[in-house]
Amino acid sequence: MVEMSRYRIEIPDSDLDDLRGRLARTRWPERETVADWSQGIPLDYLRELCTYWADSYDWRATERRLNAFDQVKVAVGGLGIHVVQVTSPHPGALPLLMTHGWPGSIVEFLQVIGPLTDPVAHGGSATDAFHLVLPSLPGYGFSDKPAAVGWGVTRIADAWAELMAALGYERYAVQGGDWGAGVSAALAVRQPHAVLGLHLNMPVVDMQAAAAELGELDDRDRAALAALGLFGKEEGGYVTQQSTRPQTVGYGLVDSPAGLAGWIVEKFRGWTDCDGHPEKLFTRDQLLDNVMMYWLPAAGASAARLYWERSTGLGAADPVVVPTGCSVFPKEQFRPSRRMAQTRFRDLRYWNEPDRGGHFAAFEQPNLFVDELRAFFRLLR
Repeated sequence: MVEMSRYRIEIPDSDLDDLRGRLARTRWPERETVADWSQGIPLDYLRELCTYWADSYDWRATERRLNAFDQVKVAVGGLGIHVVQVTSPHPGALPLLMTHGWPGSIVEFLQVIGPLTDPVAHGGSATDAFHLVLPSLPGYGFSDKPAAVGWGVTRIADAWAELMAALGYERYAVQGGDWGAGVSAALAVRQPHAVLGLHLNMPVVDMQAAAAELGELDDRDRAALAALGLFGKEEGGYVTQQSTRPQTVGYGLVDSPAGLAGWIVEKFRGWTDCDGHPEKLFTRDQLLDNVMMYWLPAAGASAARLYWERSTGLGAADPVVVPTGCSVFPKEQFRPSRRMAQTRFRDLRYWNEPDRGGHFAAFEQPNLFVDELRAFFRLLR
């Protein structure tokens, strides 16, 4: 019998007072020597954001919003996994397991919960309804932190299979981006009898291996490889640090709220379709809601450690035979061509490249994201 208990987020006032005190005592560096974001998040903007965080941001509003949903802590694989469950009011709704990545959280999904679970209330059809299961990755949010090695993508996928069984779902759909894409694809590989269909907004493909398999490349294939190389050169420093020395970077991320905000919010500028500034796309509250999912549980090191666990296998070459749909948004960092994706996803039934959006698709473009999921899963209902 899997242990399961009701869960409610209740952050002590002392934790919020400590956060404000740390922000007030931040020891700031000198400003960058350039007039853009090429050296990282600019000093003036981060100071402004942190001042808002200390003086105006209201965590209690977000806490109430999260606590309005059914939440449980489920013990799988020896860890307690925090899960938000939202049951659709419509009979015949399709169970859908959605998994976030780094540096995201379940906060990414808040705007799509309503349209996905109750499409009728949002101008849609009851036939598009989903029951949602939204877990936080191990070491992320309010899930437990692994205390030993081995919690890579495949082990999380196995834990998710156990989780869904514990929640009473024998057959379900899965969706993910970033690490969530890797976990979802691994789950489809390991549990093809249980996974009805797989939707990804970041197709997990070994692009170099795919290119070698394809042999003769077209323009879209070459563009995918060029973008991958540019990402590694200009954006990939966080991968190297977190995959080699997550504990070292973790001290600063857990101790300094300004350091954590800089580390995370920079990605919401660099990886999104925000026209050069994250606040053209997100409110400050939205950005800080997500940062708080790392700050409050002191998850900076434990979340980074998932990159170190890459050595336990990403499974990016394992063939996927379940029906798959991919929505590749224009500012996504990893954009394989459809031909590349088909070398791994053997039953690729849906492929679309929307005209706007980026790495945090549900957070950036909730309406487009919902449309993409509906379009793909209509093929399988």
